Amino acid sequence: MTIIGLWAIAGKEPHLTAVVEPDGRIVTYGELASEADRIGRGLRAAGLRAGDCVAVQLPNSAALLAAYFAALETGLYVVPVNWHLVAAEVAYILKDSEARCFIAHERFADTAAEAADAAGIEPAARFAVGAVPGFRPVAELGAGGSGRPAERTQGAPMVYTSGTSGRPKGVRRPLTGADPDDVPAASTWFFGLFGIRPFDGHVHLCCSPLYHTAVLNFAGISIQLGHPVVLMDAWDPQEMLRLVERHRVTHSHMVPTQFRRLLALPGEVREAFDPSSMRVMIHGAAPCPQEVKQRMLRWWGPVVVEYYAASEGGGTLITAGEWLERPGSVGRAWPGSVVRVLDADGGDVPVGEPGQVYLQMGASTFEYHKDAEKTRTSRVGKLFTVGDIGYLDAEGYLYLCDRGSDLIISGGVNIYPAEIEGELACHPKVEDVAVFGVPHSEWGEEIKAVIQPVAGAEPGDDLRAELLGFLSGRLARFKLPRTIDFTGELPRDPNGKLYKRRLRDPYWTGRERPI
Repeated sequence: MTIIGLWAIAGKEPHLTAVVEPDGRIVTYGELASEADRIGRGLRAAGLRAGDCVAVQLPNSAALLAAYFAALETGLYVVPVNWHLVAAEVAYILKDSEARCFIAHERFADTAAEAADAAGIEPAARFAVGAVPGFRPVAELGAGGSGRPAERTQGAPMVYTSGTSGRPKGVRRPLTGADPDDVPAASTWFFGLFGIRPFDGHVHLCCSPLYHTAVLNFAGISIQLGHPVVLMDAWDPQEMLRLVERHRVTHSHMVPTQFRRLLALPGEVREAFDPSSMRVMIHGAAPCPQEVKQRMLRWWGPVVVEYYAASEGGGTLITAGEWLERPGSVGRAWPGSVVRVLDADGGDVPVGEPGQVYLQMGASTFEYHKDAEKTRTSRVGKLFTVGDIGYLDAEGYLYLCDRGSDLIISGGVNIYPAEIEGELACHPKVEDVAVFGVPHSEWGEEIKAVIQPVAGAEPGDDLRAELLGFLSGRLARFKLPRTIDFTGELPRDPNGKLYKRRLRDPYWTGRERPI
C-alpha cells in the first residue's frame, strides 16, 4: 500500500524532496516534518489550543509550509495573510480572526510591526523569519524540545473573502477532530478529479502566492501525496518554462493572466523550452477568454483543465476535450457536489436560462466568521452562492454570465468594489462614488472609480492625485483605481440604489466581459 501524508513519508523516506525553494534549495520530507513539529510544539507552549488561530504573513517558502503543517497537526486555524495588504488591512484580519500568534517575514517588517501593534498582538506572540523589530525569531518556537507536539488533532486553513460591508470575512469550517497523520479522503479524491495520483512521478509547480486558497490547497495536498513542490517567489513566464523543463513538472495551477504572458513570449523563447512533462495544467480563479485557452491548447495539447469553485466548497470541472465541444463552459459538478441555478424565490430556473449559481459539497458546511448575516443570505437550504450568475445546459454543463456581486477579477485576483468605495467615501471631497471593472487587455479587468465631488471641489488631475494619495495608505496597491472619472451626479433610483451597469456597460460594448 502506498504510504501518504507528510509525517508518514518523512518516517519512511526522510530524504525525499518535499520542497524546492525559490533559490533552488532542497527541503526534504524529514526536514519539513521536523520544522512543522518544532513550530507546533512552540505554538502549544505559547498556550494555543485547538480552535485558536495563527496568522502567517510569509512569502512562498518552506517556512510558510512548515507553519501551515504545524497548524494542521495542532488543531489550529491557520490564516494566510496577503502580503500586498497595507498595515490597516492586515490589522483588521488579525483582530477579526482573533489571531493568538502572528508569524511574519522581514520582507514585510514595517507592515507587520504596524499591524501587530494596531491589532494588539502580544509581544510574546510575535515571531519573525529574519529580523522584524519587536518580533522574536521564529527559531525560538519549540526550541530545546523534541518530538511531535502534544494533543495532536486536525487543524484547518481559514481564508478571508468578502463580507457584507466589503470587509473580508474568514471562511471557517468546523474542525473534524481527526488524526492529522491521516490524509483526508477529500484530498486524494480532489486530485483524482484531475487524474493526479499519489507519487506516480508527479511534481507540482507553485507559481502564485500561497496566501490564495487554491494555491495553498494544491501545494499542501501535493506534499501529502508525495509530490515535490517547486516554489516560485515572483512569477515570470520564461522562468516558469525553465522550471517546468528543469524539474519535469507534471502539474500546476494558473490563472488566465499567466496564460496571456506565456503566449506573449517571442516564439523562439517558447520553443526553447520543453513543457512535454506537463500532464495537467489546471486553471481557475478567473474566466479565461476563449481565444487564450484555444492558443494554450494548441501549444500544450489537451492538458489544460478548467474548474470553477469557491473557497466555501463545491465546484465544476471541464476537460480540454469537453471544452472544445462546449467553448465557454466551466464544466459539470464534481462527483458529490451539487450545482443548481435558482431564481429569486429559490426555485430551479429552466435549462438555458440565467439565474443565481448555488453550490453544495457533500455534507460539508462553513460559516463566515463573525458575519452571521452574510452566512444566512448566501444560503438556500444547504446550498450557498458567492453571487455568480449563470445557466446550465441540458447535460448539466455550467456557463457563467455575470457576477451578481459586481466582483472585479483582475489578473485572477478578486477585488471587491464595496471596500474601495467605502474608503473613497471617507474623503471629505467625495459626495458619491462607484467602483467597477473595465476592460484590460492583459489583466482581464482593471479598476475604475467614478466620483461625484462635493460642491465646491474642483474635478481634475489634482483631485485624482489627492484621492489616490488618500487611498495609498488605506488599501493595497492592487486595489487602487487605475483611472478616476468625475461626474455631476451618479445614477441612482429614488430609493438610492445605484445603477452601476449604466456606468460600466458602455466600456464593454462590443467586447466579451471576462465573467
